[in-house]
Amino acid sequence: MNRRLTTWVYHLALLLAALTPSLAVAQDYPQKSIRFVVPFPPGGATDALARILGERMTEAWKQPVVIDNRGGAGGNIAAEIAAKSLPDGYTIIIVGLSHAANLSLYSKLAYHPVKDFTPVTQAVTMHMFLVVHPSVPVKSVKELIALARAKPGVLNYASGGNGSTPHMAMELFKSLAKVDVVHVPYKGTQSVIGLLRGETALLIENLISVGAHVHSGRLRVLAVGASKRTGALPEVPTVAEAGVPGYEMAAWFGILAPAGTPRTVVATLQRQMASTLKLPDVRERLAKLGSEPVGRTPEDFGALIKSEIAKWAKVVKAAGLKVD
Repeated sequence: MNRRLTTWVYHLALLLAALTPSLAVAQDYPQKSIRFVVPFPPGGATDALARILGERMTEAWKQPVVIDNRGGAGGNIAAEIAAKSLPDGYTIIIVGLSHAANLSLYSKLAYHPVKDFTPVTQAVTMHMFLVVHPSVPVKSVKELIALARAKPGVLNYASGGNGSTPHMAMELFKSLAKVDVVHVPYKGTQSVIGLLRGETALLIENLISVGAHVHSGRLRVLAVGASKRTGALPEVPTVAEAGVPGYEMAAWFGILAPAGTPRTVVATLQRQMASTLKLPDVRERLAKLGSEPVGRTPEDFGALIKSEIAKWAKVVKAAGLKVD
């Protein structure tokens, strides 16, 4: 065997040796329970989606997927836990818009939202609805804007906390509608309770949190933040067509693993989640929650996170927002 051929065989052997452990991991994965970290308390949209996915992953793999709710600090506590976990596929985290916004909202994070994670998939897009307490004398977005401009700093809005999706959604609305509405942060879904009690005037939230109250008449829905009307509430106009051109706000939720998680394991996770999202009963459950299944590739999801970090950095800067 000549020297060039010997060298080629040697490098091929090295490559195969490097790939073999990774392939073995993928073939054996999963062999034990998977911890599914949720950055918010039980009862909200993030938790509901994690449980839908975890339930079906458990059925498919015959291994328990354990939901681990780690609320606090706008999702930072959970993100730090996940970032510092072993990159073996047995710890994953569901994240949303706050994961991208926190880099601008907080002066210092104990993790980096891109460098310390491996994207798995964007699971869903979730529509956000602008709702008001019935005591607020408005029945349209235009009337709300007129009232807010007539009484700057008087109306207040609730959110699930600093940096949460409802917080950022309303800050975008304020910027485009040119209104002064005061932020009142709550802990998670306590924001909806505050609105129901009349402690605040309005809120931008998903149907998981406000749908039942809209249908019962305890809250009044004015518009949906999507680019087009949604099948969940087809009679409700978009915020853009109702008076704020350019406004589009759809929450997204996706799955991340710690940086360094083997590609083969990530691929296995992505395939399973994409398959789960195609199931008719899962799609039906998501539709009732105002959500659309996505199942993006890891590369596409990674690109989305980077674009969202840039988008919300501009909103945070323009509004002068800082959490710490």
